[in-house]
Amino acid sequence: MEKARILMMPFASIYSLYVQKAEKKGRTKSEVNEIIFWLTGYDEPSLQQQMISGVDLETFFRQAPHINPNASLIKGVICGYRVEEIKDELMQKIRYLDKLIDELAKGKVMEKILRK
Repeated sequence: MEKARILMMPFASIYSLYVQKAEKKGRTKSEVNEIIFWLTGYDEPSLQQQMISGVDLETFFRQAPHINPNASLIKGVICGYRVEEIKDELMQKIRYLDKLIDELAKGKVMEKILRK
């Protein structure tokens, strides 16, 4: 089976798109980072290392220190799919992050985005 193109994209490229999307809507890079840290368990140094090393999106998620157990509380539609119904675990994690960044750009408060 052929790998989805998104899995081969450099995480740093995706990250910069997330930051652009957030900043266009008056949100900040630090908020994007907070979401990534919450979802994946990375911290500032390990996130920077992943971007410097040029890992692809698949590797970024496979090497994530831990996926937040509350990620299963993320519900809704992103890219035409209900995130809670995505069968492929890796693709679901990617779409979780997409959904959280989308919520940030739509002005949701951080407490709700991080499912507190």
